[in-house]
Amino acid sequence: MHYNDLAECTILSSSVPGRSAPSMRYLTIRNVSPDLAKALEREKHGRGTSMNRTILDILERAVGVGGAKRSNGLARLAGTWSDEEHARFEEAIAVTEQVDEELWR
Repeated sequence: MHYNDLAECTILSSSVPGRSAPSMRYLTIRNVSPDLAKALEREKHGRGTSMNRTILDILERAVGVGGAKRSNGLARLAGTWSDEEHARFEEAIAVTEQVDEELWR
């Protein structure tokens, strides 16, 4: 789907006919800005999934449903430093651990 196609959508919400229990909803989104549409296209290509799956994943994570957990995006970086990088970081911030006695009088 080209991003211009996304920008022309409207919002609908309907259930599957003939079912009394709540069912899957169909949503079409209206007034998607060209910038958002382009970003969604990039995300879709980066994930290698369909636009529908990409948007569902983003929405599920954003609201914390469907087993998806909210994330600040930093978890993928956890544990990626080498021991040397960690030691250099600790050395660089050591000065922040020092208490200036003059300021605390």
